[in-house]
Amino acid sequence: MKIALGQFAVAPDWNTNLEQCVALIGRSVAEEAKLLVLPESIIAADMNDPGITVRTAQSLDGPFVTGLVAALAGTELTVICCVATPAEQQMTHNCQIAINASGVIACYCKLHLYDAFNMKESDTYLCGAELPPILEIGDLRVGLMTCYDVRFPELARALAVRGADLLTCPAAWVRGPGKEWHWQVMVTARALENTCYVAAVGECGPRNIGCSMLVDPLGVAVARTGSEPDLLFAEVDPERIRATRKVLPVLANRRFRDPELS
Repeated sequence: MKIALGQFAVAPDWNTNLEQCVALIGRSVAEEAKLLVLPESIIAADMNDPGITVRTAQSLDGPFVTGLVAALAGTELTVICCVATPAEQQMTHNCQIAINASGVIACYCKLHLYDAFNMKESDTYLCGAELPPILEIGDLRVGLMTCYDVRFPELARALAVRGADLLTCPAAWVRGPGKEWHWQVMVTARALENTCYVAAVGECGPRNIGCSMLVDPLGVAVARTGSEPDLLFAEVDPERIRATRKVLPVLANRRFRDPELS
């Protein structure tokens, strides 16, 4: 199945970002992709305005998501991305959604908030309380993770043992010493240790690294971007998953099982 990875710099104005997403949808449809993965927090961003996330948060029936759904009318494309939705106590949820022409088909509130490297995402977001869903897109079973989630191998493993072929990871991975290496290692490890594909898509604004990639079940980056806006196309091959799990049956051979995850 052909998928698209759409990397761009998120602007402070949601209308600008919606236009960017609609353009990426059009290009993805033209290339006959079945799935487009976009970055994290794509409604609005401004590194000099810490209050922008709460101020610009929209419900899933608001104009941003509604505009994305409208752009998908008459297509077979599914889009996965992250948006900030309003929550109680003047906070937000970091909500990863899957949408198609019929509307929102899956939703996941980020479990692991980025309280690390002198940042505190929990000042803005409330963490989710449920494991991500797995949804069927074409002939693939797709599990959802968001950015900092990739540092927690138990989440990816929970999705893999529940049948995920592909893990999506929209992100806004902050620059810093060694951070590109962290990103590459974590994304690759989650694919290799679970013998699945990982589609990790990063925002590439002035604060974040971009570096989107699709990694296959043997840990090979079959497509990757640099630090500039880009749209990649790549194939996710179910037969490669089956062949890998035949010669490297780590899921079958594991000895320690958490009943809450497996």
